[in-house]
Amino acid sequence: MHIMSDHYVKVKVQLEQLKSTGEVEEAETAGEEQVPNETPPASLSPLPVALEVRRDASKNPGTARNRSKSRTKLGNYDKSPNTKQDAPVSSHLDNAPSLQVKGTGKVLQEKAEANGNVVTSQPHKDIKSAHSKEDANTLVKKRRPVTVDTSKAKTSLEALKLSIRQLKWKEFPTGRRAACDIYWHGVSFHDNENIVSGQVNKFPGMVEMLRKINLSRAVRTMQELFPEEYNFYPRSWILPEEYQIFATQIRLAKDIDSSSPRPTFIVKPDSGSQGDGIYLIREPSDLRSTSTGAMGGSGAVRQAVVQEYIQRPLLIDKLKFDVRLYVLVRSLDPLEIYVAKEGLSRFCTEPYQEPSTKNMHRVFMHLTNYSLNVQSGNFVHSDSRNTGSKRTFTSVLGRLGAKGADVKRVWSDIIALVIKTVIALVPELKVFYQADIPPGKPGPTCFQILGFDILLMKNLKPVLLEVNSNPSMRIEHEQEVSPGVFEYVPSPVDEEVKVGVIRDTLRLMDPLKKQHTGAEQEDILVEEGSVEKAGPEDHALPSLCLKQVFPKYTKQFNYLRMVDRIATIFLRFLGVKGTMRMGPTGFRTFIRNCKLSNTSFSMASVDILYIDITRRWAGMLPDSREAGMTLQAFVESFFYLAGRRFKSLPLREQVSSLLEQCEAALEGQGQDDKPRPLRVSHAPSTNPALTNSPAPARRNHGYRLHQTLRPSAKANPEH
Repeated sequence: MHIMSDHYVKVKVQLEQLKSTGEVEEAETAGEEQVPNETPPASLSPLPVALEVRRDASKNPGTARNRSKSRTKLGNYDKSPNTKQDAPVSSHLDNAPSLQVKGTGKVLQEKAEANGNVVTSQPHKDIKSAHSKEDANTLVKKRRPVTVDTSKAKTSLEALKLSIRQLKWKEFPTGRRAACDIYWHGVSFHDNENIVSGQVNKFPGMVEMLRKINLSRAVRTMQELFPEEYNFYPRSWILPEEYQIFATQIRLAKDIDSSSPRPTFIVKPDSGSQGDGIYLIREPSDLRSTSTGAMGGSGAVRQAVVQEYIQRPLLIDKLKFDVRLYVLVRSLDPLEIYVAKEGLSRFCTEPYQEPSTKNMHRVFMHLTNYSLNVQSGNFVHSDSRNTGSKRTFTSVLGRLGAKGADVKRVWSDIIALVIKTVIALVPELKVFYQADIPPGKPGPTCFQILGFDILLMKNLKPVLLEVNSNPSMRIEHEQEVSPGVFEYVPSPVDEEVKVGVIRDTLRLMDPLKKQHTGAEQEDILVEEGSVEKAGPEDHALPSLCLKQVFPKYTKQFNYLRMVDRIATIFLRFLGVKGTMRMGPTGFRTFIRNCKLSNTSFSMASVDILYIDITRRWAGMLPDSREAGMTLQAFVESFFYLAGRRFKSLPLREQVSSLLEQCEAALEGQGQDDKPRPLRVSHAPSTNPALTNSPAPARRNHGYRLHQTLRPSAKANPEH
């Protein structure tokens, strides 16, 4: 039994006053992380009172008889609506002094303070061992909220605000001087300069890599090595540099088989978005130039990609549609990829017909871009996930499954497409990354949400249309409420999908969870219906809508990372920090250290090879002012060297053999021979899939830009 001293009564009155003004916060549950806090003023801490009660009791044993009377009052105070009990109190507490818990020293009982801290009483033996009364006054508080700078979020702001609110994190809409944990950019890594810590939701170079030309080049390189694995991307030509190749191949294809239907092609501007500047053609002469007239005139075609148009897409309700799937690249090294379990199906607004001269200009029939079709009078805004011009992807899969389609196979093919595409992008992204954040220089870590646009063909095979570095995260749409008057109206379908993607991306990137759970726990695979181990705040949230697909499926796809291994060698010999191009000295050092020169391939020949390839790539990259060999040019030279050394093997095995030779030669060399080290998860040196490789023999080092047109029947699986 306890006697409440006058001092305790004063403290209690102060606390009651603070509670009445709303200053006392709820105590957090025991599962929340507890961080030692500086000692608040003694008048706000009941712990010294407990010590005083103990001293009073020792002086006057008779006061013990009155403790039972005061216990009821004290118990009611502890059960205040503003205080949550974290754990059941053991029965032996009945004999303990007030505000103290006997036991093992673990936190068993907590009380809310006016400053939001949680006061934990310690066992008597711990108090005795303390150096002073202040040391014994151990205070803990709830985990501090993660801070997010949203000042550059742009169109994703509303979905981001909702996500932060659901997570109970702290938003800084105008930024702040002190560093935030996470910076959310709307366009690129460089939206907010001079960030030296925390995390940024953009990778350096992602905008550049996902332009139509660079994406096509990256996939084309992989198609040379793995033609069967990368047949999900339509045949593409880069304009204007490959116009003559495109025109020649189309003419030859018609000469070989004049009875086959005339193919249709779609032209996409290199840096275009939202369907701007996209059009269909039948003949190379139909290409539009930068000036008036067609390509046959005096004008020149602006930078673009022309692709074979998929003429037989899967239709639902007689409408063509595509799938916007959200993909999180959580890390480049090691590579981590997550795919959202839900996406958006975006429908055209006119019934589909195969392209003809009469209908090729009808964008609402052929182009699935939301920004185009929303302008159509036939566009249907719906609050239902199953109807309208924008629906959830799972609702579409449900309809397909009801008709007997193998929905699991569709998902499996889409996941494979995503992993293969990201693997094609990673090598160049690593070069961009080390240029902006060289090893040893302070800088943030990065992650990014990408928007994959995928078309399903009639046979349910997915085709990659493009990848967006800045997918729209708007959760509202414009609606004309009266003539000429527009307002933003919430879109339930968008909110369902996009808020979940942003919220769960933040959960996966939670920096405080990383600090306190450890890297090993963070690497636990996230399966469907499960949540990573976390604090109690996660238990109020739904299971993660993002599914890890890599490294989960490393065994199936790691053999594809040959170009990634070439990029590791490239980075090793760059020499100068912050550069993205290899100079002639670096190239010669690479040849020498990998022991690739001999009597038939002298260092003079090495210099000629460097000059030849570098000069040609400089012509293909007119906007670049930096001199030297790009990664793409280095990959071409590597293919050439592999063809020289292993002439009798198919290309894939040539490159694999040269990689093994270079990696073996470089292994064990001193740090002085490694100007630009970068840790990379290497693909295995050997793989059973390389046996009996279907890859054609290497023709010459210019083959990458002059591959022959494959027959339509092979390039279009729907035929």
